[in-house]
Amino acid sequence: MKHLYTLSLITLSMLFGCSTSSTQEEEKTSTPTWSATKETEGLQDMTGIEFDQLTLPEGFKIELYARVNNARSLALSPSGVVYVGNRRGGDEVYALKDLDGDFKADVRYVLDTGMRMPNGVAFYDGDLYVAEVSKLWRYENIEEDFTKVSKTLIYDDFPTDAHHGWKYIDFGPDGKLYVPVGAPCNICESKDSIYASITRMNPDGSGREVYAHGVRNTVGFTWHPETGDMYFTDNGRDALGDTIPPCELNRITEAGQHFGYPYCHGGYIADPEFGDKYPCENFVKPAQQLGPHVAPLGVKFNNGNMFPEEYKNLAFIAEHGSWNRTPEAGHTGHKITTVKIENGQGVAYEDFITGFLNKETNQAWGRPVSIVFLPDGSMLISDDLKGAIYRVSYTG
Repeated sequence: MKHLYTLSLITLSMLFGCSTSSTQEEEKTSTPTWSATKETEGLQDMTGIEFDQLTLPEGFKIELYARVNNARSLALSPSGVVYVGNRRGGDEVYALKDLDGDFKADVRYVLDTGMRMPNGVAFYDGDLYVAEVSKLWRYENIEEDFTKVSKTLIYDDFPTDAHHGWKYIDFGPDGKLYVPVGAPCNICESKDSIYASITRMNPDGSGREVYAHGVRNTVGFTWHPETGDMYFTDNGRDALGDTIPPCELNRITEAGQHFGYPYCHGGYIADPEFGDKYPCENFVKPAQQLGPHVAPLGVKFNNGNMFPEEYKNLAFIAEHGSWNRTPEAGHTGHKITTVKIENGQGVAYEDFITGFLNKETNQAWGRPVSIVFLPDGSMLISDDLKGAIYRVSYTG
């Protein structure tokens, strides 16, 4: 009888183990409810904001939307709430509300704190998703009541490496959550294919797969409003000099494509250490070569109705700016640029906003990170150096 009893327990465990494990996992990963901290002071503090140094095309203006410490990735909900992530120098996740419709945030909520580089934020089907270095959290029905915030761990099997470990996340037209995994180095050949990739998964964290390979470090991607193709920025490797390699804007047309890292850079430069293994012809070339070391991060297509027609469907890119060019060469990036796409390829790469970098002193007062477009067609830009979010509008 004892053996039969043991066998029965084993059988029951095999039959019902998945649901029992799932319940236990939910119990382990769900967190208690807490109240977000509400802040109103300093939201419109102009200290250190040097708009007079910026150059925009005629008819455009830039204003302060809100101050947010180490403002990184942005996500916008259908109700108009702007969510903001953190990276270095910050461990918090924020929500901003414009209560009176004047396009300036009136209240800032600290939704969560004590996190490890919660750079990535995304909003989907009423829930907020936040990416730490190795974990993904879901804050269910986040906008029902900011005094009752809770989260569930939906995935915790990404690498823990801090080097290129911060993540930008977003949902694609297919309803999948896209999550990149940067290379754990400047240049190396990783045995684990999860590195230097873009992954995707279901909203509940299941079904993870590698969607694109050979991606050194993307901190921004989006989908073309007409073709639905995915475009992503990629930061080129360091230590090849001041002028190479170019950073990249890439286009994905099917799952499984390889974009060259660590073997080929910019579509034409064989890596001096790994380039003899595979020729550049083996890999997908960039849709647009960007400037060297400009550190392109956020990218969004403009499909709104505020900007003039010539800006329709342009890709707007936040170039965070170089950090390791020689003083003689001077910094690159630190600006907003545009790329015009035709037949999947860039045909024009131009400056849109310049002046975050003082070229005479080689010092930057701002570093653009992320871009979102508001329903009225205006554009928000985050700046992690100044701890601010700006709104760009067209007044004619």
